[in-house]
Amino acid sequence: MKRNLFLLLLLLTCIWSTAQLNSGTPQVKTENGILEGVDESGVKTFKGVPFAAPPVGNFRWREPQPVQSWTGVRKADKFGPRAMQLPIFGDMNFRSDGVSEDCLYLNVWTPAKSGNEKLPVLVYFYGGGFLAGDGSELRYDGESIARKGIVSVTVNYRLGVFGFFAYPELTKESPHHASGNYGLLDQNAALRWVQKNIAAFGGDPKKVTIAGESAGSFSVSAQMASPLSKNLIAGAIGESGSLLGLTPVSSLKDAEKSGSEFSATLKANSLTDLRAIPAEQLLKATATAGFGRFPVCVDGYFFSKSPLEIFEKGEQAHVPLLVGWNSQEMVYQIILGKDQPTVENYKRAVEKLYGERSAEALVVYSASNDEEAEQVATDLASDRFIGFSTWKWSDVQSRTGGKPVYRYLYSRPRPEMRAEMGNATAGLAGGVIRDTSANKAPKMPPATGAVHSAEIEYALGNLPTNRVYDWKPEDYKVSEILQAFFANFIKTGNPNGLGVPEWQAVDNSKAVQVMYIDVNTRSVADKNASRYLFMDKTAKNSKAF
Repeated sequence: MKRNLFLLLLLLTCIWSTAQLNSGTPQVKTENGILEGVDESGVKTFKGVPFAAPPVGNFRWREPQPVQSWTGVRKADKFGPRAMQLPIFGDMNFRSDGVSEDCLYLNVWTPAKSGNEKLPVLVYFYGGGFLAGDGSELRYDGESIARKGIVSVTVNYRLGVFGFFAYPELTKESPHHASGNYGLLDQNAALRWVQKNIAAFGGDPKKVTIAGESAGSFSVSAQMASPLSKNLIAGAIGESGSLLGLTPVSSLKDAEKSGSEFSATLKANSLTDLRAIPAEQLLKATATAGFGRFPVCVDGYFFSKSPLEIFEKGEQAHVPLLVGWNSQEMVYQIILGKDQPTVENYKRAVEKLYGERSAEALVVYSASNDEEAEQVATDLASDRFIGFSTWKWSDVQSRTGGKPVYRYLYSRPRPEMRAEMGNATAGLAGGVIRDTSANKAPKMPPATGAVHSAEIEYALGNLPTNRVYDWKPEDYKVSEILQAFFANFIKTGNPNGLGVPEWQAVDNSKAVQVMYIDVNTRSVADKNASRYLFMDKTAKNSKAF
């Protein structure tokens, strides 16, 4: 009798799930209550879904706390507020309504007609240097990837001083004797929410792939390394960057010292004082803090040891990894400053950077004429900025991760901006930055390669959402192939499939094959290994910039 009652209840639950997801106003029953989303031409969207309690008041600088359950039906038809942040990147295209400390929301796009489909899941973390960004940005929109049969999720997480502030009193207060890394803990909380709830949206919690670009890619490497998250994922995609690079992750002690120095500038003498400061005032005080003021740290909780050590010891998530970077991640001026890109100026800059190792550097980053000097300086700047850290991640994972690693180099330059953009400067987030002063924004020279973040709209199928650039048929061809690689990988852990070039996994016993992604996408032998091996040897005495 009890067994029959159980089966009846299970059947009724399935019928309810099927009927609600398939209705004009789709509803799902989550662990905390019923959500009502919207149906966007067959893709159901649930926006502004809380996955943790608002991190305000005494929850400021605490690990994410449980969501308060609700009664009745909660509308999920608009994006939640984005994390506290300054307008660092003037071209970020948000759809959220303002900034707030109350920011721990995620968004779900699902093609499922019922909660029983067990579709693969993509969880995407935005970029922005851990200082800016939001899950509502058009370039991360999940509708296109959902049309490939994938449940897509974007996640908000705390940024800057709100997300990475370490402080002695916080460490003492914590039941884990840790502080900092709150933004990474937010991502972990979202992954735990996905494990508990994504089945209601037609997703399979056993087939969750995490992905991200720039700081989002750093985040993917972090979640793979953390003992809190590594068992919550089935695959990982990293686009430009990891925590295994030239700038080591901070110790908790150093992060606390940085936090104490910052609190002194606020004349705050205690944690109570710090929590009493209004969020807007605290954010404003960070305007001159700069990148790295609130670093990711080895806190003893989210990270048991440095991410590099975790990967080297094979203690990370043993999952397939698709990873790569772009051909022009940084500009040559980072190496040469205001000097012209001549061979003489380039050699002098390298000698200043590498000292007694400069001769070796000039062999692997060699330039025999001025034209080559500009390109090689660009390559060196790009590698120091983000290329090396991404290579290191792929290299170590291929040796200790026990699963296939697929490496790419993305090389498609964006086309010219549309004529109506006028005299504007292209920005890192895919939009434009307009100078409203009397002096117009300088016209940047055309990119010679794929700049940092250029691949995002291509990979997620969102070229039509970005009206800044005059996309050509070739761009849509590149997007179709790159999105197919991503979709195949999310579904199977392997990017190969019909209609795309064959992509070989990294095999360290022979020449490594790299997927060169451009109009003529093809697999090529890695020609740049000597550059990264050189950087690997000098990494202990180097930092990115």
